[in-house]
Amino acid sequence: MFDIIAFDADDTLWHNETLFTMTQGRFAELLEPYHDKEWTLEKLHETEMRNLRLFGYGIKGFALSMIETAVELSEGRITGAEIQVLLDQAKSMLKAPVEPLRYVRETLERLHRDFELMVITKGDLFDQESKLARSHLGDFFSRVEIVSDKSVETYMDLMERHDIRPERFLMVGNSLKSDILPVVDIGGHAVYVPYETTWAHELVDDTSAYAGRFAELEHIGRLPDWIADRIAGISPV
Repeated sequence: MFDIIAFDADDTLWHNETLFTMTQGRFAELLEPYHDKEWTLEKLHETEMRNLRLFGYGIKGFALSMIETAVELSEGRITGAEIQVLLDQAKSMLKAPVEPLRYVRETLERLHRDFELMVITKGDLFDQESKLARSHLGDFFSRVEIVSDKSVETYMDLMERHDIRPERFLMVGNSLKSDILPVVDIGGHAVYVPYETTWAHELVDDTSAYAGRFAELEHIGRLPDWIADRIAGISPV
């Protein structure tokens, strides 16, 4: 049924978005003398989106976008000491403990016995490699791909380079935009496992065209039984 089962990393295998949310809150507090929280966070998001093509995904690009936004919203009045606060926050994010989500280790232990497992994640190469090492989950995966984006073209390229047939490929992740819909579009299988919060950039307004074409699970711990049911022909998706 599945030759390869691939997992997203951030907010699928370990907590990540909570770090960004916490840092965004501190950023808004720092800029309270200039603007209210909602406006500050809206402008930060706009700056991040504008800079994605230059900096890509990850903490380093986020840090640069915070600094740019701070300079813009303060009209250049932000101090060197306040910029240092932002840099220190970014460094704290990079050094933060990597906490696997509940059920992840048990799930990987079960699936590793019968399937080849893979990580497909986007972001900064050094940061993602470091998080995988610090998560102590790396031994479960025989293949790791860190990509700049997750599009139909990205997945098609991965299928070709790894000699994987899409119909025998399963992707598991928390982002409909990056992990689920592109895989369905190339003829693969996908399981959506929502995280407690989602970055605005990853939100999808309408998935009605994909109804019945991917599975959704409450948590990753249900994945092994879903796969077993799928192989047995019990699960229709």
